[in-house]
Amino acid sequence: MRSLKIMLFAVSAMALSGCIMDVPKFPQKGTFAYDLDFLKQHDSVLVLKNNEGSGQIIVSPKYQAKVFTSTAEGDNGKSFGWINYKTFDLETPDAHMNAFGGEDRLWLGPEGSKFALFFKPGTQMVFDNWHTPAAVDKESWKLDSSTTKKVTLSKTTQMQNYAGTVMDIKLNRSIQILENADIQQTLGITIDTSVKAVGYATVNGIINAGKQAWDKKTGAPCLWNLDMFNPSPSVTIVIPYQQNTTGEVATTDYFGQIPPDRVKFQNGTLYYKADGKQRGKLGVPPNRLKQYAGSYDAANNVLTLITYNFDPNATYLNQEWRTDKDPFKGDAVNAYNDGPLATGGQMGPFYEIESVSPAAFLKPGETLTHKHSVFHFTGSKDALNVIATKTLGVGLNVIQTAFK
Repeated sequence: MRSLKIMLFAVSAMALSGCIMDVPKFPQKGTFAYDLDFLKQHDSVLVLKNNEGSGQIIVSPKYQAKVFTSTAEGDNGKSFGWINYKTFDLETPDAHMNAFGGEDRLWLGPEGSKFALFFKPGTQMVFDNWHTPAAVDKESWKLDSSTTKKVTLSKTTQMQNYAGTVMDIKLNRSIQILENADIQQTLGITIDTSVKAVGYATVNGIINAGKQAWDKKTGAPCLWNLDMFNPSPSVTIVIPYQQNTTGEVATTDYFGQIPPDRVKFQNGTLYYKADGKQRGKLGVPPNRLKQYAGSYDAANNVLTLITYNFDPNATYLNQEWRTDKDPFKGDAVNAYNDGPLATGGQMGPFYEIESVSPAAFLKPGETLTHKHSVFHFTGSKDALNVIATKTLGVGLNVIQTAFK
């Protein structure tokens, strides 16, 4: 009898031990699984996966059709998008901007100028009067269709610009995850077996849903893709630019002049520190652009690339918070590094790479589209170096030593 009791106790202990071992661990912060679990608590998010299953992205209809984040290595892989967790707990929406984050979000421009969408007519262009349009800040979007590979979403809204023009607008957006073969074809590269990759393409549209044409008298909006990523002390943004053309390479004083130890121009390449420690923004005009922009995070060995539609001869809008400049002369690609505000607070830290469409000079019923795609690579540094050299024109060693 005593032997039977001992045996039953041993079996029970083994069973209990097995149960304990099978208890799932909470996802680790910084992983895709952690962010997916967090976002599921706030929205019925959509997860798109490539055929391998290691490349995944999270799309949210409730939060303005954002691509919140992505990973190249499955649920336990690094989450590439910046998510501002504390914003989700706000009882009252922020009057200026509800910074939920998102590694690809759609805004409308122009932010500033005499046709600004972020300032009411007649107000001074200062932060107290700056308000992000609700349709791209806090209102939900309609989910029109979805599969495991692609979703389409839309939003109808009305806005008034700084000149007093009321605009009836319909926005639409398709987001598709790309297979490795698509990534290779799009970028003209070969992905080594030692590299993990994720990529997705967004096609963004704006329709003049009103009865008045948008022109240089009324003002016109533009589409604006902004990619919010996690900084590190070793992130450098890279923007190749055309050397054999006229005009300045970049506007570097959107929020005060960026110090020379943070931005560098060398042999047709712009380098910008993206460590999340000093606020600054720059922009590159369309006649200076090449097809790619990107960043390299040496601390985490992540290469990020973006591609975008641009037309060097089109009209791009000035986004600056001022009315004394030509409103129809602006940048087509921007980069932003977050940092402490004068008050001591800070939204992030994060950094952004952005692209904008030309001005949407549209008659009633007409549409303008803007394509913007995002790619992340991690793995063998030698293999990533080949990709960086092919697309950005410089190798990883050059990038990570740009400011040393």
